[in-house]
Amino acid sequence: MVRISNMLGIFSLCFLLGSEFCIGARQELIVTTIKQDPYTMSKGSQLEGYCMDLLTELAKKLGFKYKVHLVKDGSYGRQDESGNWNGMIGEVVRGEADLAVAPLTLTAAREKAVGMTKPYMQTGISILLRKDIVSEEAGFFAFLSPFSGETWFGILIAYFVTAVCICIVGRLSPCEWSEPETEPNRFTLLHSLWYAVGALTLQGAGPHPKAVSGRVISCTWWLFAVVLLACYFSSLNSSQGSDSAPLMIKGFEDLANQEVIEYGTLAGSSTLAFFKNSNNPSYRRIYEHMERRKSFVTSMDEGVQRAKEGNYAFIGESVSLDLAVARHCELVRAHEVIGMRGYSIVTPLGSPMLKNLSVAILQLSEAGELAYMRTKWWASSCIPDSAKASSLRAHSMKGIFLVLAIGLGIGVLLSLFELTSKSRSTAGEQKKSCCTVLTQELSQRLRMTNTKGDQETSDKNKA
Repeated sequence: MVRISNMLGIFSLCFLLGSEFCIGARQELIVTTIKQDPYTMSKGSQLEGYCMDLLTELAKKLGFKYKVHLVKDGSYGRQDESGNWNGMIGEVVRGEADLAVAPLTLTAAREKAVGMTKPYMQTGISILLRKDIVSEEAGFFAFLSPFSGETWFGILIAYFVTAVCICIVGRLSPCEWSEPETEPNRFTLLHSLWYAVGALTLQGAGPHPKAVSGRVISCTWWLFAVVLLACYFSSLNSSQGSDSAPLMIKGFEDLANQEVIEYGTLAGSSTLAFFKNSNNPSYRRIYEHMERRKSFVTSMDEGVQRAKEGNYAFIGESVSLDLAVARHCELVRAHEVIGMRGYSIVTPLGSPMLKNLSVAILQLSEAGELAYMRTKWWASSCIPDSAKASSLRAHSMKGIFLVLAIGLGIGVLLSLFELTSKSRSTAGEQKKSCCTVLTQELSQRLRMTNTKGDQETSDKNKA
């Protein structure tokens, strides 16, 4: 108590004379903290983490020196029936520490016993579970989920380009259309579109090409369709998941209404107090269930481990659960967050340093330093689900698109070769230039209507 009285006297004098005097007169502050990843962690003989970075920045701004030690009883701070506090809160109350820098939740009970700064981090209460024990609600267009949007767009483009190539080959190849002046063309654009759809759905719409060029394109398109359908159904099956997971837990209402998954929270935590003191019927049922089953855990690590083992939902602070999700890729946090509150730094009750710390925290927040530290210590190594095989992108199927493009190119070139061969033979019979005959053939075959149709229309007009 002598130490805290001396510190209060110095801080009072600093408050009256200004920050310059404070820097010179201030003693070395004793800071208590608790080991919790990523707030405070051991690195050799030193401590590191989000809270250590925050403490360093505050010391730079306010010009104080400090010495950090870990809380003796390993607790955050809870008041017993006799009104005594344990943990870091108790050390500050008893004068064993000048500051407590840790993920300490700002609550009314703590605010009565100690001073608490403006929150340096906002959090809430959420649920941590294994991904494979819950299922998500499927949307109306869930059948499109196996492929990404760019893949579906690529498939649509491939379909139209293939249909156009079939139509072109059907006109250019003499084996498909030997007499443009007298025969109707079988592979119109409309029939080519229908033929490509038939192949894509494995229905085999006819008639089929007779020329080598047309068969090359058809075989390439069939191969493309088979690989595409195989990838689609494989990805669809994996994205649907197992039928043994019928539960759908989006929030606390769903959790309270089921009895399959066990759930609990940290014993003696502010999260437990939230459910205990709540008037919400669902939250009360959750508290009564945890109290009846004694499903509490003694540490954050134990809660995460039980969630990883399966059939257990851990209820805790959302920022801590986000870290668990970043470290353990098999876990997921529920979207619902309730009971928004903040993490604050603890000072002795009535400490003049409280306001200076609050102002410094706000300055760090406005400068983006707090956001940077959050990004630094909450970095995830997990691959997002959208990047996995459940949603195949175009670049992951570029091989089959390349095969299709090569097949289409070969087919069109073969049709030109077939037409050139016929034109050369005709030019020899008619004793004309090959280029002249080829130009005439191309002009006839690439018209949108054939000559016979034009002649019949002309005869009807004359009649």
